[in-house]
Amino acid sequence: MEKVKISIITVSYNSEKTIRRTIESVLGQIYSPCEYIIVDGLSTDMTVKIAEEYRDRFAVKGIKYLILSEKDKGIYDAMNKGIGIATCELIGMINSDDWYQQDALQIVADTYEAQHFDTMYADLNLVKTDGTVILKKARIRKYMTTRDWNHPTMFVRKQIYERLKYNTDNLYADYDMYMKIRKSGYNVTVVNKPIANFTTGGVSNEKSIRGIKNRIRYRYENYRHNGYSRWYIFESIFMELAKALIA
Repeated sequence: MEKVKISIITVSYNSEKTIRRTIESVLGQIYSPCEYIIVDGLSTDMTVKIAEEYRDRFAVKGIKYLILSEKDKGIYDAMNKGIGIATCELIGMINSDDWYQQDALQIVADTYEAQHFDTMYADLNLVKTDGTVILKKARIRKYMTTRDWNHPTMFVRKQIYERLKYNTDNLYADYDMYMKIRKSGYNVTVVNKPIANFTTGGVSNEKSIRGIKNRIRYRYENYRHNGYSRWYIFESIFMELAKALIA
């Protein structure tokens, strides 16, 4: 059986402090991707220059390396652009302040060969600013909650991403995408090994009362338009308060 080809996409904007770690985590994979795509939102710092430094190293490993830097409509618009460029069967997303474990793509490839999933995701290390690491376990059950799901570890077949685009006007379009995948009846697999590291403290962890209220609203609206009960307002409130405390 031919080995699965994997595209990795990184969305960035003014990420000069962290993008090197992200790029090197892709470059250092035991199982190399066939291509790595960086979609930059026209950064004004050194992000693109840093990314350009790696061209020769990716070429030596035979990995197609693309850098697109242009104005976009936000992170999910940039993700959609990356998906449109990607050519491989599986697509993974790792943002510019996060990074993969060295065996991440090996685990993905082995799991795909064994189960031929449509979508998979795995455990995630949450890394706080003080260096504390919290393991966020992945699981799948009928009750939908972001407590069970980790976007930096999610890999999706390209043909699914082409059918189900990210909603560019939604703060939680990544989870909305996952709910659409589940709702559509695709084969979803969970792996209980940490394959990525997520830095807490971004927009989705901002602690102001106004920010928390807005995120509760986005989260709840996602549940409702995907057909879930009004009782999910309590799940939405609980998750946003918990995230603020962790951050």
